[in-house]
Amino acid sequence: MRYQTELIINLPRKRVIELFDSFENLKLWQEGLVSHDHLSGEPGQPGAKTKLLYDMGRRRVEMIETILTRNLPDEFSGTYDAKGVHNIVRNFFYDQGETTRWALDSDFQFHGMMRLMSIFMPSSMFKKQTRQSMEAFKKFAESA
Repeated sequence: MRYQTELIINLPRKRVIELFDSFENLKLWQEGLVSHDHLSGEPGQPGAKTKLLYDMGRRRVEMIETILTRNLPDEFSGTYDAKGVHNIVRNFFYDQGETTRWALDSDFQFHGMMRLMSIFMPSSMFKKQTRQSMEAFKKFAESA
């Protein structure tokens, strides 16, 4: 399942990237993030792996982020692997003077039991979650 989402952040791109490109800021806008632990590679660079742990209601979700592309301020892309799910996320940041257009391309690939479950999960659920996360960053960034 592949989809794209975008929004406008009312800050110059330089400031958006400063706030986005910080592990310390993640807990300030990513709902449920409990911890992030560097596993391998040079932190923040292509090939680096980080374990992210999220508290999602009654369950904990562990995912491994692998950075694919770090071409800031234009692009930051990575894969996010959790049990039964492989997600490729490409973030693009477009300079619009006093605002920034953030475009996100997400490609979910399911395997095992999750492939079967994905048949019953509406794609709108994934799009909504992505949009909520982007809106949380926007709110954080514009108030920072």
